[in-house]
Amino acid sequence: MRVLGVDPGLTRCGVGVVEGVAGRPLTMIGVGVVRTPADADLGHRLVAVEQGIERWLDEHRPEYVAVERVFSQHNVRTVMGTAQASAVAILCASRRGIPVALHTPSEVKAAVTGSGRADKAQVGAMVTRLLRLAAPPKPADAADALALAICHIWRAPAQNRLQQAVARAAQPVPRTPPARQAATARQSLSPQQAPNPQQSPAAQQPPAAPHAPKGHPA
Repeated sequence: MRVLGVDPGLTRCGVGVVEGVAGRPLTMIGVGVVRTPADADLGHRLVAVEQGIERWLDEHRPEYVAVERVFSQHNVRTVMGTAQASAVAILCASRRGIPVALHTPSEVKAAVTGSGRADKAQVGAMVTRLLRLAAPPKPADAADALALAICHIWRAPAQNRLQQAVARAAQPVPRTPPARQAATARQSLSPQQAPNPQQSPAAQQPPAAPHAPKGHPA
């Protein structure tokens, strides 16, 4: 499995490609950052992000794209730019028919370090160790992109099993026609229990016990 991780941002959009499967050693294929000037027009910056991601898709041909799910309660301006860059990454992948997965920062941290509250230094150190690198990737956006790709590789099998289980549960249960239900019920009865359609209802009743004559004990 080859995954392109995207840590979205307008000034620095981290990108990293990791290849491997869950439970096996992983390999870094490439890592970098797509940069745009902070004083440029928003439209031109988004076009630059798109062109940068397209180059990575052309060069590395990933099977999946993992993008950080945007979430923040504080700096709305920063979140807006991050969300716009995230949308560009999703668009580029979807236009090529590449499946896109969104992972929250806490999911990525928990997958890579074992703690959903790990800081960037811890994430970078674990990415370096897991990918057997000589030094942590710089800047931190690049390391975060690799962490996203690692997270998706490790979480994808469980997610696929969950999606398959949900799909099976959503399938309608086939209903047996009434005539078939009756035939099945008759087949399950023993010969003594099965009714004879040629007999009248009265004939199917068990014979009544004989009455004792008056004056004599039964």
